[in-house]
Amino acid sequence: MLLAKEEVARRAGAPFGGIRDTIACAAEDRAVGDVARAVDDEVALTRSLARATALRSLIVFIGGQLPLVVLLAAAPWMLREGHLTFGEVIGAVTYLTVSLEPALRSMVGVVGSWGIDLVVSLGRLGEGFAEPEPPENGSALPADRYDLTVRGLTFAYGPHADPVVQDLDLTVPEGGHLAVVGPSGIGKSTLANLLAGLLAPQRGTVLLGGMDVRQVCTTDLRRLVSLVPQEAYVFAGTLRENLTYLAPHSTERELTEAAIAVGLQPVIDLLGGFDVQVGTGGADLSNGEKQLVSLARVYLSPAQIVILDEATSNLDPIGEARAKAAFAHRQGILVVIAHRISSARRAERVLLLDGDSMHLGTHDELLSTSTLYADLVGRWDAPTSTRGPENLLRAVNV
Repeated sequence: MLLAKEEVARRAGAPFGGIRDTIACAAEDRAVGDVARAVDDEVALTRSLARATALRSLIVFIGGQLPLVVLLAAAPWMLREGHLTFGEVIGAVTYLTVSLEPALRSMVGVVGSWGIDLVVSLGRLGEGFAEPEPPENGSALPADRYDLTVRGLTFAYGPHADPVVQDLDLTVPEGGHLAVVGPSGIGKSTLANLLAGLLAPQRGTVLLGGMDVRQVCTTDLRRLVSLVPQEAYVFAGTLRENLTYLAPHSTERELTEAAIAVGLQPVIDLLGGFDVQVGTGGADLSNGEKQLVSLARVYLSPAQIVILDEATSNLDPIGEARAKAAFAHRQGILVVIAHRISSARRAERVLLLDGDSMHLGTHDELLSTSTLYADLVGRWDAPTSTRGPENLLRAVNV
């Protein structure tokens, strides 16, 4: 039953985590049906456990009452033969009914219910906290190649769903800068997860340094590829502990350089330095400040491929421009899921996701060849045309 509960959470979490992709693929009914089947399985197992518990309670009750029945049946003979006195019979009946049967029922209930539940739960927790083992066929990446290549990449959220990504071919050389754009719900975050090796494609491969990411040692993959989502996480501890989580041997100078590069230094100064304590989830920080902490953490890390999935959405245009410029000048590959036109303009190449098709080119090339891209640019530009900071943004972009 515990495994069934976990399965319900797993099946419900997948479509809710990718709700935009689920809606874009018109897979709502399939997602609901998949979760409903898991719920039905849990209900069936819960009823089965309830029946087993009721049967066990009946058996315990009969077992507890059986000695009393035997004693009462044998009492006339034992009294007549002088083996027991009347007082001893009364004492034995009292002991069996008041002490032994309730104690037996409690012991079996605790061991058979709470005890088993505790053992199973601790076992599952132990499996969850155990250090994950790298794949048996995992191999170390070559130390001199960190290019990213995609060949025939295809992914769908189910055998009958339309592919979110279909037959994508793409090469991002080491040091390259790619922006991924497209309408909301088109599959940009799904592509980010595929590139990071967090989702397995139905067809095609993602190659890192010429090696399929599914064959790369997990330790190497997580060290060299960093996906920064929109929901930045700050854990309880000092800012220093948060920033050095992926690079524990960083020096004070490296910490300061990373903070300055992504625009976090004013926050550090305001809070009182790197050793100030922050609460769980960064309760004392704004959403934008939490994103800056997350960005500085990855900037300081050894990651050679950084994927920013709307990781600057809570920053103002100037702050976003500063952070992305820092990553663009940082060694390695930068892939940006763009939500502002400035991100696409700064990128060397732009990948436009357009449902059934995909288009790759520079900003100017897509602007002249793709109606969808021109429409996106028009919608992005419209809100900023009347803003005062636009001139500042142009200055930062330059």
